[in-house]
Amino acid sequence: MPTTQQLQDFTQQVRRDIVRMVHAVQSGHPGGSLGCAEFLTVLYQKELKYSTNFTMDGKNEDLFFLSNGHISPVYYSVLSRSGFFPVKELATFRKLGTRLQGHPTTHEGLPGIRIASGSLGQGMSVAIGAAQAKKLNGDTRLVYSLHGDGELDEGQIWEAAMYAAGKNIDNYIATVDLNHKQIDGPTDKVMPLGDVKAKFEAFGWTVLEVKKGNDIEAIIAGLKEAKSETGKGKPVCILLYTEMGNGVDFMMHTHAWHGKPPSNEQLEIALKQNPETLGDY
Repeated sequence: MPTTQQLQDFTQQVRRDIVRMVHAVQSGHPGGSLGCAEFLTVLYQKELKYSTNFTMDGKNEDLFFLSNGHISPVYYSVLSRSGFFPVKELATFRKLGTRLQGHPTTHEGLPGIRIASGSLGQGMSVAIGAAQAKKLNGDTRLVYSLHGDGELDEGQIWEAAMYAAGKNIDNYIATVDLNHKQIDGPTDKVMPLGDVKAKFEAFGWTVLEVKKGNDIEAIIAGLKEAKSETGKGKPVCILLYTEMGNGVDFMMHTHAWHGKPPSNEQLEIALKQNPETLGDY
């Protein structure tokens, strides 16, 4: 298993990938991608049980569904560096006719992608269906999903949350990225979320909090605790408190970089803050 330092090095390279990909086409979403780099690194490099010989059914594998598909840069980087497709393909991000579209899609056949996502609010429903299918098939592996906190504005999330608890989908772990920012500003100003923990608990979920959502060790501990709560009759929710733009100082503490590419000068600053560790594409 990778050490904490190896996971940190992996994360640092992922951050380089994110800013380079978005800069190259002057389009994409670096803020949320950077904020979730540590989480997806730990998930794919340490926690998930999967095969890179990708099949859509994912039998006897842990499954992951990215619901907030606009953070595709971090997803593509982690998938490629975990062996699903060549790292050099990252250079095709958001270009016409390629497999790495701005929001993940399935008809291009990109390994690792099981659903088209980015139409916010839908990923939880799909993940619950996959988890229920595993139960029906006697498959003991788990299903995971990731959501943005702004995504909780979508009513379908709460319909799915009600269903998961009502049907005892206890082989499912949903993570909400609580960075308190969305494209139009702070979540508290756009649509106040209130007490998210209390809401999921009221819907019948087991809820855990990872207060240091950009800390490798805290994420590992949070996922371990979440896994220990599966199989007990309730779906599990992790509230992951992250910083949008984490690791690039001028992108942090603001919603401005939700969907804004860096300039040439800004790219160089970001890359200097994240020296190469595994080799650029």
